[in-house]
Amino acid sequence: MCSMGVPVEKAHAVCIPYPAQGHINPMLKLAKLLHYKGFHITFVNTEFNHQRLLKSRGPDSLDGLPDFQFHAIPDGLPPSDVDATQDTFALCASTRENCLVPFRNLLHKLNDTSSSNVPPVSCIVSDGAMTFTLDAAQELGIPEVLFCTHSACGFMGYVQYPYLIEKGLVPLKDASYLTNGYLDTVIDWVPGMKEIRLRDFPSFIRTTDPNDIMLNFPLGELERAHKASAMIFNTFEIFERDVLDALSSMFPPIYTIGPLQLLQNHFSDNGLKSIESNLWQNEPGCLEWLNSKEPNSVVYVNFGSVTVMTRQQMIEFAWGLANSKQTFLWIIRPDLVAGDSAILPPEFVTETVERGKLSSWCPQEQVLKHPSIGGFLTHSGWNSTLEGVCGGVPMICWPFIAEQQTNCHYTCKEWGVGMEIDSDVKRDIVEMLVRELMEGDKGKMMKNKVMDWKNLAEEATGPGGSSQLNWDKLCLPIPGGDMGDLGEEGSS
Repeated sequence: MCSMGVPVEKAHAVCIPYPAQGHINPMLKLAKLLHYKGFHITFVNTEFNHQRLLKSRGPDSLDGLPDFQFHAIPDGLPPSDVDATQDTFALCASTRENCLVPFRNLLHKLNDTSSSNVPPVSCIVSDGAMTFTLDAAQELGIPEVLFCTHSACGFMGYVQYPYLIEKGLVPLKDASYLTNGYLDTVIDWVPGMKEIRLRDFPSFIRTTDPNDIMLNFPLGELERAHKASAMIFNTFEIFERDVLDALSSMFPPIYTIGPLQLLQNHFSDNGLKSIESNLWQNEPGCLEWLNSKEPNSVVYVNFGSVTVMTRQQMIEFAWGLANSKQTFLWIIRPDLVAGDSAILPPEFVTETVERGKLSSWCPQEQVLKHPSIGGFLTHSGWNSTLEGVCGGVPMICWPFIAEQQTNCHYTCKEWGVGMEIDSDVKRDIVEMLVRELMEGDKGKMMKNKVMDWKNLAEEATGPGGSSQLNWDKLCLPIPGGDMGDLGEEGSS
């Protein structure tokens, strides 16, 4: 990173993700990149996720290195099933109310040079949904960068929440507004967005309660974001240019440095390859199974780490896949079905045994880069969307929560690499869309388009590309120096 003076000691960045799989993964990538730049890293998980990582990765997996260390703070929630995803709503409320004090205590402990044996903390890199950390940064007089792990378009969707409320569009008047076509109302005044409907905004607007925690949580986080020194997005300029241009006039300097998985390819891992962040243990055999399949012949199905569905929805997806006659790899988390075990009908298993593989978890980045993968049935999480693009894989989108709705809209309408499936899943529609994805003319068009985006993503993260240049511009403080470019106008 940049410095105008002579550093007296190693810079120390404390990285703290929001405690969910889709946030931990990209923060770990960013932390590794900062380590490559010469930073001492302290990576802060919640105690709940710290234990999950030890269980999935092994008892030594968080030992780290002398200059890349892991610490944990409590999340304030009562004990729960160690193998299940925590409730998003409860987690947002609890981190906001309970995490500042233990985080502040950790920083003081790290800064106690008589016992910590690490350099003093020089900056905080926090998830954009953990803005309570800005108070701690202000108390220590150090800068903080917010890392927005969702899409820029999703972030802009949240930015509109106050205006949607002000105009009386949300909260909804009553539950009938969810089904009477109201969500198809087109909103034509959002900067950098066109032809976006209410249903395409992050899903927390779909409430009738003005005090709903998830309607109000983004309002506080966005207001506090203005205190940050800079903001980082895991995206690339040309992919979300209009929205990024609009956001750049509203917030601190914005740096687009994604896709991080491609940017990482241009740096040495400094011995960090063994440090991973899967909260579930990868089931062996997926990549070997894919090695036996023809190029572009397999549908990869994964609804991410948070999505839950009803047993009937899972059955409809199953028979849609079976009836499509396509080869598939389906990742089924143990907690995928709400309030029930994720067990498929034995008739389905018998029907598809020759062409289907079921697994509980897998190394998704590697799977989506595998030449045998021809399509991706996804929940439209941002990591999954980017990984699909980086793999050159067209998608069927079944968004579940939050800005997945916005990602789905852009995937299908703006980027031309996906098709949406209704939340009311029917097996005949699943069958039709899977066939179209793998064999149809639209599937071929989407494949060509996603390959174009893949090439542009590789250009952005390569030498002289926009993400590479933004990474070079993003300057964090070096003790004994100054802040370099940080605080000057960012490039988005």
